[in-house]
This record gives sequence, C-alpha cells and structure tokens, in this order.
Amino acid sequence: MSFRPQQTPPVASDRHAFDGIRAQIRDLYTENIAELAMRAKELGDVIPLWYGEGDMVTPPFIRDAAKRALDEGSTFYIPNMRGLGALNEALSDYQSRLHERHIPIARTTVAPGGMQALYIALELLVDLGSNIVYVAPQWPNIHNAIHLIGGEPRPVSLDFDTDWRLDLDKIFARCDARTRAIFLSTPSNPTGWTASREEMQALLDFSRRTGIWIISDEVYGRLYFDGRVAPSILQIAEDGDRVISINSFSKAWAMTGWRIGWLTHPSGVADQLAAMTQYINSGTAGIIQAGALAAIRDGEPLVEEIRGKIKVGLDLAYERLPEIPGIILPDKPRGGMYAFFALEGEPDARAACARILESARVGLAPGYLFGDSSRAFLRMCIFRDIEQIRTALDRMVDAMK
Repeated sequence: MSFRPQQTPPVASDRHAFDGIRAQIRDLYTENIAELAMRAKELGDVIPLWYGEGDMVTPPFIRDAAKRALDEGSTFYIPNMRGLGALNEALSDYQSRLHERHIPIARTTVAPGGMQALYIALELLVDLGSNIVYVAPQWPNIHNAIHLIGGEPRPVSLDFDTDWRLDLDKIFARCDARTRAIFLSTPSNPTGWTASREEMQALLDFSRRTGIWIISDEVYGRLYFDGRVAPSILQIAEDGDRVISINSFSKAWAMTGWRIGWLTHPSGVADQLAAMTQYINSGTAGIIQAGALAAIRDGEPLVEEIRGKIKVGLDLAYERLPEIPGIILPDKPRGGMYAFFALEGEPDARAACARILESARVGLAPGYLFGDSSRAFLRMCIFRDIEQIRTALDRMVDAMK
C-alpha cells in the first residue's frame, strides 16, 4: 500500500542538495486535502468537516491555568525530561482510577503532542529494515512515521461487511522475525472500530509469546459511547509487558493546538525515554503542562460534555445519511468522532468529495488518505456545533437525492 501521490521532481538547480538527503525523506510528502481546501476558499460558505478537529475552543479553566503559570515565570527548562512532577503524578492517579489498576509515575512520559509521543515510541523500537504491522484503515501519519524512521510499514486491513472487524489471525500471520511491534488505534480514526477486551487480551498473549511489542493509540479512548473509557491495553498489561499506550490531550479535552500528549510504558524503559526526550525535544513547555494539569485534574465534566456533543452529532448523521441513495453506512461506531461511509458505484471517494464540495458546499475527507482498503469511503467529522452538522446533512441530502 502506498500513500504517496505523484510528486514533482526538483528542478536541476535543487537536485544536488535533494540527492544528498536520506532515501526515506526523498519521497516524504505532506498529505492533505490542499486542492479541495483551495476550491472551498473559492466557493465560500463551505462547512469544513474534513479535519480531525472539533470546533470547541479550549475552556477557560485550562487556559487560565496556563496563563497563571506564565505570569508566575514558568518560562524555564523543565528539569525532568519525562514531565513536571505534578503532571506525572496526576496522570498516574488519573490512569489508575480510569483503568482500575495501579499505573505508577515511572510508567508515564509527557511529550509535546500525541504525534511526538508516537514518534518517540517508534524511535524506541524500530531498527532500519525492521517492520511494524498496523491495523488499517489508519491515520496516514502512522504509515509515514514508520517509513520516516526507516522501518517497513505493513498494513493489515480490518474486514468490512456491515461493520469493520479485526481478523487477529491475519495480523499475526503478517508478523515475522523482523516485526518489532503491532500498532492499532482504538477507537479508530477513521472507522470508529474499537478493539474488545478479548481482542486486546489476544494481542497481549501474542506479545508475551513472541516478544513483539503492542503500541496502542488510545487518543480517542474517552470518546467512547458504551462507557467511561474504551477497552484499553492498560487494563490488562503488567508493568513488564512490552506494551506502550499513546495518548493526547487534543481530542477529549479540546486542546489540539496545545501540542501535548503522553506515553504509558514499562517503567523499565523510563530512563531511556527521558534521554530520548532530552535529545529529541528537550521536554514540553511548562506553561503547556500547567494547562494539561488543570485538564486532567478538573476536566472530567469537559470530557463528558465533548463525548455527549459527539454522540448527538453521530446520532443525527445516522438519522439523515440513509436518505442519500446508494449510501453504504457501516454499523454505528462505538467511539471516535467520525461518520465513515461510502457510496455505491464510487470506488474512489476523491471524485465524490469533489462533487459534494461543489454541489452541497460541504468538505469531507476522501478515504484514500487512510489507505487502499478505505479508498471508497468518505470521512465526516461530527465534533461540531449541532446546527452546523444539521445544515451540512440537509445540504448533502438535498444535493444527492
């Protein structure tokens, strides 16, 4: 599978420098929806539902905590590379309560963003020529980060009938002696598929037999509609297991622009992660950590509000989308913040996205961004004002009947 579109080669005057960079970087690109976005700007009055981001401004109690830290002079280096002591302690308490088992401070490392947390985890494990098996459809950053580091990305798609389903045997069969980790996102971006506790246990058992790590991206774990938190690898793994959970403040606390996340890992690799943090980013800014501390201590009502807002948007989407002729709508997702659907007779959703943009003035993300197995699908972010979602659905239904 490739996420790489045709690129324009450098002009001759730039070629000498270009040829001198690493091979993994030469074919790297920024995947986005630039053409659609430019057309949306020309059209005007477009409802942009293609981004993986809500429309909620970070609430005052989080912003005020960061402002206080700034006013109090929290502008220096953070001496503990793995995070401020107060934030690490709060994350330990939070995760221990959430997952109903003790997760000590030594198992948590703060990073400037969930993406940075993921990148550090991959740097910890990936050797040149090794591979990472990952569950697809998948956020494109995963594939490209593995490639960037020098590993081989190995996608294994969820099966699809009326819903997305994981075939563990296919995952395990794709692993070999060069496999360093199995990567999954649960709940998933873009499908909303959520691993069950039994599937998590099977993955953990496989890891214990083979020594292959499990990296579980649980950024959407609190955006789960059947309970307070989605099933997590942290609920069953022991401290010594080869397991890393990736998390972020971006989605469940409306802090996308703050760039702060964390890893939960075996305490036995804490010193190595501290050293890596020093050399990769030298720690996360103190004022940002102060905002995150307020979020984790006092933000449970906010998490519930965001989850409720997404659930209302998803319910409305599943009420109206079936009115579109030929729509292929999977079973309602158990988590995440997207409706992910296809149209009969549309093998590549890029054309459908362009048509919907023109006719309905609604921006959706084409499924090819998330891999070949979802090329026919369209992603609609429903973490938006409900009236905006309602208007977008009205426009789509009217334009596509």
